[in-house]
Amino acid sequence: MLQGCLQQDREAQRKLYKHFFGYALSICARYSQNLEEAKEVLNDGFMKVFTRLKQYDPHKPFKLWLRRIMINTALDNYRHNLRTYHLQNLETAEPEADPYDVVQQINYEYLISLVQKLSPAYRAVFNLFVIDGYNHEEISRMLSISVGTSKSNLAKARANLRETLKKSRIEEYKQYV
Repeated sequence: MLQGCLQQDREAQRKLYKHFFGYALSICARYSQNLEEAKEVLNDGFMKVFTRLKQYDPHKPFKLWLRRIMINTALDNYRHNLRTYHLQNLETAEPEADPYDVVQQINYEYLISLVQKLSPAYRAVFNLFVIDGYNHEEISRMLSISVGTSKSNLAKARANLRETLKKSRIEEYKQYV
């Protein structure tokens, strides 16, 4: 399939797209505000995959290379739209300790829907730190923000998610009262 894509075979490209569509969309959705934006990022990402396929090292897993491109494309989209985003710049904020991690008890789809409701700045930092495993120094370089802003945005993202979860639990139990 990859060899066909290297030779600009449209059928091979279609198969590759279909094969990795769900995986790539799940990455893009975490960084996007809605499904339409996620699909735009996904399509931009696949265009990069097809145009840069000669750079892929076949000795390494293709899926990881694709993941990196999708994350970078999502971050490019974030930076492109940065002028409309509101970034918090609190240099010394530290994330709160969370003694009871409610996030682990809910299903993935619900969590993603909550993450998508975060502001773009909070969503980007939350995804990079919590889901993709980057540290604050790496995030600050990737998003062109300070380490303090990264920490602050993560703390606020977690607080927003925690508050949303509390509210949803209250709504859940109102039907029984």
